Amino acid sequence: MPALAMQVSGGPSADADLRGHVIARLAAEFLSIPVSSINRCVTDVSACAGHLGLEVTPEIVERVAREHLLGRVNSAPPSRT
Repeated sequence: MPALAMQVSGGPSADADLRGHVIARLAAEFLSIPVSSINRCVTDVSACAGHLGLEVTPEIVERVAREHLLGRVNSAPPSRT
């Protein structure tokens, strides 16, 4: 499935730096989810919020991405041990 928002290559920007902090905080919280998936989630949430006309702040992106990631963790089937 193609990503909703593609990362633009180039020099570092303030937006990418803030997104990196959000990714780092969420990666520390969701150890069972690969960082690449967290990165994609944060990128998609940023793009969706901007598309909806919301002010894209790190706080909003982190809050919405956390809810998406919680849904992913909570929807996993229990392990059979």
